[in-house]
Amino acid sequence: MKRTKKWLLVVLCLMGVLCLCSGCKQKSNVVITYNTPQDWVNWGNVLMEFTNKTKITAPNDNKNSGQSLTALIAEKTSPLCDMVYLGISFGPQAVAEDVLQSYKHTYFDQIDDSLKNADGLYSTVHYGSIAILVNTDVLGDLPIPQSWEDLLDPKYKGMIGMLDPTSAAVGYSGVVAVNEAMGGSLDDFSPAIEYFKELNKNDVVYPMQTSTAKLLKGEIGILIDADFNGYGLKYDQDGPIEIVIPKEGTVKIPYIVGIVKDCPDLDNAKKLVDFLFSEEGQALFAKGYVRPINTEALTDDVKTYFLPDEDYARAVDVDWQKMSEVQAAFNELWVAEVSGS
Repeated sequence: MKRTKKWLLVVLCLMGVLCLCSGCKQKSNVVITYNTPQDWVNWGNVLMEFTNKTKITAPNDNKNSGQSLTALIAEKTSPLCDMVYLGISFGPQAVAEDVLQSYKHTYFDQIDDSLKNADGLYSTVHYGSIAILVNTDVLGDLPIPQSWEDLLDPKYKGMIGMLDPTSAAVGYSGVVAVNEAMGGSLDDFSPAIEYFKELNKNDVVYPMQTSTAKLLKGEIGILIDADFNGYGLKYDQDGPIEIVIPKEGTVKIPYIVGIVKDCPDLDNAKKLVDFLFSEEGQALFAKGYVRPINTEALTDDVKTYFLPDEDYARAVDVDWQKMSEVQAAFNELWVAEVSGS
């Protein structure tokens, strides 16, 4: 009987220790990110080098910008993510939804005001440009399209794709690029709407997820997407890929990072953001063929892979804040006028 009581006392003591520990927030060795696909702008190597440097595990994540923001809103009362990466048009929306918290890293003050939130809720880490990416094996003897107008030609029927513009930042930026090139504005999307109605006669597909693998495999022959994805396929995977900055013009596509409000591990999130804006982090992104916000990280040897500067002179900035503000109205217009047409 005494022996039973003694064991009971031991069990109760152990239960008490476990209960006390369960109320403590343990230091983690992981940082959770959203929208960091392994093959997108070198995120695989960026997070791997961060882990090598800090011993903090940083898994990749395959969401797009819209899916990431939706997840942050759904998880608002109990966040699962520490840091999020978004197309810049989603930044103000994330601020409005109150899912980010302020952190001004050491490079913050050197970033142009139009490319960051003044309170430090997000800041641009790098940017690319919308381009026409072409799998020349799929085209065969067909000419490589050099303009938005060229894509309307029926000879490219069944070959064209673009990420869903109501969900993915690169898709929305593609529509804005066409709209600007066709004389539209962020107050008037009618040129782009009419263009895509016409383009849909060529059986355009609008995937939700990153589609560079489909371009490489030839499942999509022509992809309206970011230039850096084309460079990655061409130079890192030896794909039969050509990158075209359309003759009529295009837009730049900045990407931002921000720390999630009430995230599980703020310290690890800060360490990751610091790494992304460090010389090492920026240089790793440059190897993913994006233009780092710290321009000194774009070395001459990497720049030789890019199209000539005169091509990029056709890539313009827009009012990123307004691009975000009109996105919801654009989404409604797109669904009503273009989807399924």
